[in-house]
Amino acid sequence: MPEKKINGNRMHYQLDGPEEGMVVLFSNSLGADLTMWDAVVNELTPSLRVLRYDTRGHGQTPALPPPVTIADLGEDVIALLNELAIPKVHFCGLSMGGLIGQWLAIHHPERIDKLILSNTAAKIGTNVSWNERIDTVRRYGLSDVANAALDRWLTPEFREQHPAVRDHWVNRFRETDDQGYAACCMAIRNADFREDLHQIKAPTLIIAGTHDPVTTVTDGQFMQQAIPDAQLVELPAAHLSAVESADAFARTLNTFLAEPELSPNQPTYEAGMAARRAVLGDAHVDRANAGTTDFTTDFQDFITRYAWGEIWTRPGLSRHARSLITLGMLIALNRETEFKMHVRAALNNGVTMDEIKEVIMHSALYCGLPAANAAFHAASEVLNNPEK
Repeated sequence: MPEKKINGNRMHYQLDGPEEGMVVLFSNSLGADLTMWDAVVNELTPSLRVLRYDTRGHGQTPALPPPVTIADLGEDVIALLNELAIPKVHFCGLSMGGLIGQWLAIHHPERIDKLILSNTAAKIGTNVSWNERIDTVRRYGLSDVANAALDRWLTPEFREQHPAVRDHWVNRFRETDDQGYAACCMAIRNADFREDLHQIKAPTLIIAGTHDPVTTVTDGQFMQQAIPDAQLVELPAAHLSAVESADAFARTLNTFLAEPELSPNQPTYEAGMAARRAVLGDAHVDRANAGTTDFTTDFQDFITRYAWGEIWTRPGLSRHARSLITLGMLIALNRETEFKMHVRAALNNGVTMDEIKEVIMHSALYCGLPAANAAFHAASEVLNNPEK
């Protein structure tokens, strides 16, 4: 595969797609390489041109001696674009790649068209946690932290259902250069863009994982509030959402990159559709879209933009909390069909069966016994046949 000499280092990259297409540049997370984007790239709009690269010390790009900063990693990107004569890109970075994207959008805004920040934060972790990890890697190597890393990267359910994927990423992680990994840990430790996010002017999409313990939904909400007119989409995944929710990730990117820039505060269709699919499930949304007629098109667009694109993506409440509140209100209003739909949605949002039971028990007190009795019957139908 092609390589370029970048800032004194040999950089491995891959460039695919039509020469006339707009370039989407993907930047990998700590401990991964450019193959982390494979499933996403396969589902992208064919007219896009895709550029991927291995960050220093990752994949097939050798490490350089420390110290390394996020600015250094960002300048690597600028140098690569210059070598390839690419003036401007859509940039998508996950975790460490997201920090690189923030730096680029702040310091080289002329090179960024649209910005996607996935499973990242303006400040990731603490100095203490990073120092401990750096010390462990230097003493014992990456094998000692590989399993713990995968526990954070993928949800337990995904790891159990896809053991080959888990094993693949454990091996990729262990193959990462120890020195390069530690150097990038130092770069992440020292990066803090909390006071600089307001300088980002590129249209920005933030992708957060509902179950991400590393860079949480709250971290994504902070960035959304700090970056002018940024949009937030939450996917049902842990830290490596581009692997665990690749199809939803790709759909979100395709819609965001295709949609024209909107006026400030206008709810976006792509954020709404992504939220709608994540909460209600693809099957439900596909059925709704298939049943759309000329008579109902405007209403479906309204639901997607305002109900899902504005309310369900607001930063004040998690999806888990919104599901519980929605169930309670639907019980009170005796909306059985919607209640059943949102029982399924609640399960997608991590709500447990016990929590659903407690909502219904609470409704018995404030909405009345008949309402609670009906809710228990309706919920039981869904819980006993979750695929229907």
